[in-house]
Amino acid sequence: MSEETIGHGTWYDMMAKKVIEREQSLNRDMSKIRTEMGLGASGFPHIGSLGDASRSYAVTLALKDLSCNSELVAFCDDKDGLRKVPAGLPKDMEKYLGYSVSSIPDPFGCHESYGKHMSSLLLDALDKCGIEYNYFSAKEVYNKGLLLNEIRTILINAKKVGEIVKEEVGQETYTEVLPYFAVCEKCGHLYTTRAYKFDPKTDKVSYKCEGLEIRDKLIAGCGHEGEVDIKSGEGKLTWKSEFAARWKALDIRFEAYGKDIADSVRINDRICREVLCFEPPSHAKYEMFLDKGGKKISKSAGNVFTPQIWFQYGSPQSLLLLMLKRFVGTRTLDVSDIPAYMNEIDSLEDVYFGKKQVGEKEATKLKGLYLYCYVMKPPAKPSIHVPYNLMAFLVKMAPKECLNDYVAEKLQSYGYLQKNQALDANLLQRIEYALNWTQDFEEIKETAIDLTAEEKKAIEELITKFQAEDDPEKIQNAIFNAAKDNSIKPGAFFKTLYQVLMGAPQGPRLGPYVLAMGKQNVIAALQRVLSKS
Repeated sequence: MSEETIGHGTWYDMMAKKVIEREQSLNRDMSKIRTEMGLGASGFPHIGSLGDASRSYAVTLALKDLSCNSELVAFCDDKDGLRKVPAGLPKDMEKYLGYSVSSIPDPFGCHESYGKHMSSLLLDALDKCGIEYNYFSAKEVYNKGLLLNEIRTILINAKKVGEIVKEEVGQETYTEVLPYFAVCEKCGHLYTTRAYKFDPKTDKVSYKCEGLEIRDKLIAGCGHEGEVDIKSGEGKLTWKSEFAARWKALDIRFEAYGKDIADSVRINDRICREVLCFEPPSHAKYEMFLDKGGKKISKSAGNVFTPQIWFQYGSPQSLLLLMLKRFVGTRTLDVSDIPAYMNEIDSLEDVYFGKKQVGEKEATKLKGLYLYCYVMKPPAKPSIHVPYNLMAFLVKMAPKECLNDYVAEKLQSYGYLQKNQALDANLLQRIEYALNWTQDFEEIKETAIDLTAEEKKAIEELITKFQAEDDPEKIQNAIFNAAKDNSIKPGAFFKTLYQVLMGAPQGPRLGPYVLAMGKQNVIAALQRVLSKS
């Protein structure tokens, strides 16, 4: 490893070093460096929701690797109000719009509140990924008064807060009202109240329940005028000041954030520094995941792609690879990408254990990425790697009454297993992923590779032949002839097709495979490879 390499050579190691250097320059206590992620509770947690946690936890691990005591704080926003009923939930939940999610009943009937149900889904994903965290519920934080000093300071300096908001985003609301939502003691709404006065002697906020328009829908206020004691937990700071309060109260030193809340982070940085007199945490901005149609994946829209869906078809490590391999840039994503990430984590494992050779600098970085995907707890030895599409093919062809025996026999014949070698726990798990995949999807996910002009022409001819043939032997012969007619060695052409269709240099006879995986699916995969190369 070169002298310039920091830690394991990844972005997370470099970020950790920057955090340490900044904290040292600020002369702050280094006995514990806390990172933070926000945990949404207003809708189904999607794949992107895991991004906050995985990236901040990777920085936590990097800090530990650089000899710093560090922990990840998972702050759950379960005090937030419901702004929209997520797709798939009963329409009558609209009656709870504007109420705190921790006060709304769980429509599924298995948790104490709607907010608890939604946050538990993401906590379950964190646990499956091996991410360790110190959990804070906003409801409990407010009830226990952990933000009390910060709330007082912000409300006393509300005029300054309003000026900061106006200067940063042009919004004048908080030059007229306090950055605080009281829970109306009469109707129970959170977002309908307008706080207009704070008395530091009594710790009480005066408010009027006036109503609020959320996403073009008017939530009527009940007109009640009252007071709420900030010590009671019956209210909360707005987003445009709450981040700052919790950063100071919980002593947060690093937090990654999505591009969509960049304005809020910028405002809170200033409030933290200028009002609370606390230097805000180091930040790193990342962009959103988009669905294949280019729309942002959202917990309230109908395109929710949850971690639980991923775990049906792929490992927690492959999901962490998605999160950690690239920090910047927008990425499109859907379920059909899972096989590629499963194959890629196998490739990283080959580099980590020295079975695949790459340049020294690249090897350091890839080994580091592999370690972070395993949250610094890698396996003691490499697993047996069977390309995802090949496993899906075998599972699809296997007699259901002897599925495992059939797969084991075929893997032995293909050289993945020794003669009479049994399936281990890893392969049994892969079979389960592939079984779920073949039950739910027909489409195969091709591997993009660079094709020669001769290979492109041969594949174009092959597509035409496939469209006219339904006999496996004739399809097999068509592949052989397409190679010969374009002066390609048949063995090399078969290898190219295996790489494209399975991400491996070998596999089952391609004639039966093409029909088993769906001829039109294979044709579509080959056409996509032609368009990309």
